[in-house]
Amino acid sequence: MGYMGIDIGSSTCCAVLLNKDKEILASAMVPTGARNEEAIRRVVDQALDRAGMEESSLLGRVSTGYGRKRVENRDFDKTEIVCHAKGILTYFPDTSVLIDIGGQDSKAIAIHRSGRVVNFAMNDKCAAGTGRFLETMARVLEIDIKDMDGLDIGERGTRQISNMCTVFAESEVVSLIAQGVDTGEIISGINRAIATRTFSLAKRVATDMSGETVAISGGVARISGVVAALERCMGSKILVPPHPGIIGALGAAVFALEG
Repeated sequence: MGYMGIDIGSSTCCAVLLNKDKEILASAMVPTGARNEEAIRRVVDQALDRAGMEESSLLGRVSTGYGRKRVENRDFDKTEIVCHAKGILTYFPDTSVLIDIGGQDSKAIAIHRSGRVVNFAMNDKCAAGTGRFLETMARVLEIDIKDMDGLDIGERGTRQISNMCTVFAESEVVSLIAQGVDTGEIISGINRAIATRTFSLAKRVATDMSGETVAISGGVARISGVVAALERCMGSKILVPPHPGIIGALGAAVFALEG
């Protein structure tokens, strides 16, 4: 018996299975692609298979994300804002500000100590500072995005990436490469640019970040150079969950459990 949360995002589709004690039995993640229904079916099947469960044994199913209305047989659906808040609180109950940086958008969510979302801001008009932005920069640098952390020189870097528009930033990085600027220096500048933009987004929901307990979710949270640059901007530690990419689906699964 289990409770499933499904998060259909712009880039990835995630599923999380919980037992009655809110322990994760299994999780799965697949690219969303152009056909939501197929991605949903694949991710559900993978999660069930990893948990050794049949779909008929599910006691609850809640969907979230852009494609949440496309999930058949759901009990109900919830917005990604409340699901991300619910999910991060299972790891860090004192979180007051959550930053979520996904494939094509980023969010800052203010959470009351009761667990209720009190404010949020989204950067959903442009891919600047998101996973898609980082993928483009990695492609221009001819490296794997997973290798960016190993090359990043961190706070020793001095280069600035002034353009956050993906197209113009790409041209700027190409120019820096042509000038012979070290790859680690460029990556440091990219990470600082993302951090600066994200910090501005966070300040829209919490103007004074001092005293806030800040956590981060989304695929970009796995890039430690971005997290470190954001910590330097904020002047405080940022909490990173073990599996930052599944936080929305986890929150949906908790809603399924709580009914």
